[in-house]
Amino acid sequence: MIVSFVRSECYHNLAIQTQMVLKLFLSKRPIFLHPHCVSSSCRNLDTTTRLSRRIATMSENKSPLLERARNIVPHLETHRHKGQAGRIGIVGGSLEYTGAPYFAAISALKVGADLVHVFCPQAAAQVIKSYSPELIVHPLLDSNDATMQIEPWLERLHVLVIGPGLGRDRLILQTVSELIKICRQLQKPLVIDADGLFLITHDISLVKDYYGVILTPNAIEFCRLFGNDRDRIMQTLEKLGRGVTVIEKGLNDRIYDSLTLEKYECPQGGSGRRCGGQGDLLAGALATFYFWALECKQEISPAVVACFAASYLTKNCNTYAFKAKGRSMTCTDMIEQIHNVFDDIFEHKKE
Repeated sequence: MIVSFVRSECYHNLAIQTQMVLKLFLSKRPIFLHPHCVSSSCRNLDTTTRLSRRIATMSENKSPLLERARNIVPHLETHRHKGQAGRIGIVGGSLEYTGAPYFAAISALKVGADLVHVFCPQAAAQVIKSYSPELIVHPLLDSNDATMQIEPWLERLHVLVIGPGLGRDRLILQTVSELIKICRQLQKPLVIDADGLFLITHDISLVKDYYGVILTPNAIEFCRLFGNDRDRIMQTLEKLGRGVTVIEKGLNDRIYDSLTLEKYECPQGGSGRRCGGQGDLLAGALATFYFWALECKQEISPAVVACFAASYLTKNCNTYAFKAKGRSMTCTDMIEQIHNVFDDIFEHKKE
């Protein structure tokens, strides 16, 4: 399939390159192809870059979890209507942090959700609206009756992401605590990230025994929640109650399932470039994948599969963007790669 659109004079060189790349990749060693390995006629087609990317994808794509992640992706069918692919809510943003809720929201949209609502303070609303006309922005989070105004919207949403750019204003955190309690009553699936995790660290009862919550801590946030003794992680996870899933972000993202008390290692990926916003991209993508997984009747572990899918997508967005931009890569560059990564890895292909 890959070679079918390459000129005939490239076939021999491509076969050699394929063997080289596969051998190097399967041995888990870095792949370096010398420019002289590629003939001038092939180099014009940028075949080596595309080939190495696809071979890497094929080699890594043998994971059972990845196959299950592909299965939850809904087919693009003409009889579906707006909203069926996901209505996602983002609770976050502050005067200082307007990029984080935007990154999470636009990532949820670009992965495939139909509608995304952002609930933020008044000071952040106009800025977030200026970033994209695609988002529905509600400047309600710091209003006097914020809970009363936001609650009617919650029933319409499939998954809520709490935390990107939220900040640590005491009154706003109190409002968010009330929203989490309402979401528990509604049995609303939640993804809690960033300053949402700061809130949870100070009041773990908010998520204890909350079936359907996913926590997305980075290394520092993970230590705050679980301590430094990695041998006691599962014991601490049990204290959160059954139904809480945790994805620990790092070189290898790790998924902890409180239902089965199992740990899953996600593949390594990405680059040495650690620009801000990658966790927001993951949180937004996770919300969309999570809704799809919950809708898939064949999937028995929707939270675990959604975490794997979001991790794998984010790592590959980093890889693709770094290949194009190198050290100057930003989260915006990664978001621009969501389509390419999704198309290469998750999209249903016509036979």
